Amino acid sequence: MDAELTALAAAGATALVQSMVGDGWTHARERVVGFFTRRRAGNGDGADGAAVAVAGELDEAREELVAARDAEDADTAADVQAEWRNRMRRALRDDPEAAAELRVLLDELAPDGGEEGRGGSVRNSISGGVQHGNVIQAHTVGDVTLG
Repeated sequence: MDAELTALAAAGATALVQSMVGDGWTHARERVVGFFTRRRAGNGDGADGAAVAVAGELDEAREELVAARDAEDADTAADVQAEWRNRMRRALRDDPEAAAELRVLLDELAPDGGEEGRGGSVRNSISGGVQHGNVIQAHTVGDVTLG
């Protein structure tokens, strides 16, 4: 496998692992399930069986990753990332069309090529005087009671 595809697999695994602990996990999970399902559906599971299997594997990996991050266990976190990097490398090796799909997926998970995951980063500032009330700057706000 050439260096470009190896780097693509590594970038994909990095974006996936970052998404696992980020706010965009639900979307990222659906997209990654789709990516791997298209490659596993021909093994006799059928598309539904493959989707359930991949979703379960992703959920298990996310649980391991969250527990590892909580315990400050860098080795386990690295193992989770290495596992998905290897799976992506195999997908790229086995299916020539997978590279283009993984690039699109990577653009969705890390649109700025950065570490923020889906949606990028947001920087807000307030200027122009004194604010005499509550100011809330957020991507999503739910069930807020002020005062």
